[in-house]
Amino acid sequence: MPAFDAFHDFRMDGHSAIVTGGAQNIGAGISRTLCGAGARVMIADLDGARASATAAEIALETGGDCRGMACDVTKATDIDAVVAAAVAAFGGLSTLVNNVGWGDRQPDPTAIAEDTFIQSYKLNTVSAYRMSMACLPHLLKADNASITNSGSFSSAVPAYDILPYATAKAALNQMMVSLAHLLNKKVRVNSVLIGTVMTAGYADAGILPEMQQRMLHPDSLTGRPGEPQDVANAMLWLCSRAGSWISGQTINVHGGGGVVRLFGQ
Repeated sequence: MPAFDAFHDFRMDGHSAIVTGGAQNIGAGISRTLCGAGARVMIADLDGARASATAAEIALETGGDCRGMACDVTKATDIDAVVAAAVAAFGGLSTLVNNVGWGDRQPDPTAIAEDTFIQSYKLNTVSAYRMSMACLPHLLKADNASITNSGSFSSAVPAYDILPYATAKAALNQMMVSLAHLLNKKVRVNSVLIGTVMTAGYADAGILPEMQQRMLHPDSLTGRPGEPQDVANAMLWLCSRAGSWISGQTINVHGGGGVVRLFGQ
């Protein structure tokens, strides 16, 4: 009699996935973990060269099928192209991870231009909707199809320093739960609310070194900032059969964080 495999349902063999913003940081961790679990993965990233390089590294490391291509998720033509390429390469799609997201530090609310909110909404919310709709015809044909979004803890607490980004991510939460109900019994839809994960992206967003140092000791129940693998593990759970009874949920992955000013004055 074969031994019981407690990790069987976490395997992604037979699944094919698109991970947006998967060339670095959290996205690269998600791509690596899904591919390592057996999924065939297409990394879609604004930086096409980096997407291809990361995909090659992941394929070498995991022995799996990981590919990368350029994709500006704010452009419908780019979205259609990456979906078509993934379907052609993999023969279908079962898994979408809307990971891409961005927001500069904006400490003074009186100085935030209206267009900043609009552009943040396009990148952090509308792009996830467009990608989901482009993938939907293929997801509807797949077994255990899922859409999982990289949300933000800042969408659920006062966001002192990143108001446009947090507002757009809050809209993503509403879109997620609505889509989950609209696609009930067909495609599972969930979001992971991510807390402070130390990556190179913080410096690019204007988070100064002294602010990053304060973030190393967050007000959380675990007493540490997150790592990309913390998020990737949650994503694997939600995308795999292990999460097949979960839909319409926001899963908090933030170390038990509280309502705090993330970056300070």
